[in-house]
Amino acid sequence: MLEGIKLVIFDLDGVLTETSNQHFTAWQSMAKKIGVTLAPEFEEKLKGVSRTESLNRILELTDRVFSDDEKQRLQDQKNKHYQSLIQDFDESHLFEGVKPLLKLLKSKGILLALGSASKNGPTLIKALGIDQAFDYIVNPQNLRSKPHPDIFLEPMLHYGLDAKACIGIEDADAGVRAIKAANMFAIGIGNQENLPDADIHFPNILALYETLKSTQ
Repeated sequence: MLEGIKLVIFDLDGVLTETSNQHFTAWQSMAKKIGVTLAPEFEEKLKGVSRTESLNRILELTDRVFSDDEKQRLQDQKNKHYQSLIQDFDESHLFEGVKPLLKLLKSKGILLALGSASKNGPTLIKALGIDQAFDYIVNPQNLRSKPHPDIFLEPMLHYGLDAKACIGIEDADAGVRAIKAANMFAIGIGNQENLPDADIHFPNILALYETLKSTQ
C-alpha cells in the first residue's frame, strides 16, 4: 500500500482523535439560541465540512435571514464553546495506534500533512503532542471546503508531487470524496456503507497501523 507513496494527508477529527461530539454539542447550543433544534442524526451532515458550511446547513433549517455579521457572530459563539470543550485535551485523547503509525510512516521517509477543515487543527495537534510529526499543516482559511479537493491538493502541490504518490485518510464521506476528487488513493476510517467512495476501509487507525506493520 505504501509503495511509491511520498505523502500521507490526515484528516483530524475521527481519524487521529474524537472531537465530533464536542463540535456537535457546540453547534447544538448555538442552534438552540436561534430557535433551531438539531436532531442527533444531523451530526452526519456536519462532518468533514468547514465551519461556514456547517453554519449554512444549520441555517437552512430556519426561515430567518441572517446578515454576514450575524453569521460571523454565530460562528464565533460556536467556536468559543467548542474550544472550551477541548481545552483539557492531551496525548491521552489520541486514538490507539496513531503514534506508532506516524512513526512508521516517518521511518519510511514519507511526508505527513494535516488536512483538516478545522481552523483549530494546529492548536489541537499540539495539545495532543503530535505536532512535531507533521511536515505540513493546511490552512483551510481561503480554501473551498470538502468535498472540494482543495485541502488535499494544497500539500500535494506544495511538494510538487503527483496525486499517485499521495494518500488521504478520512472518516467522513465529504472528506473521502475530496480525496477522490484530488485523484488520490482514499483510506476510509469506518465502514463501506458510510464511505462508499473509499478505496479501502479500516474500522479504526489501529487496524490500519497493524495492517501496514504486518506488510513491512
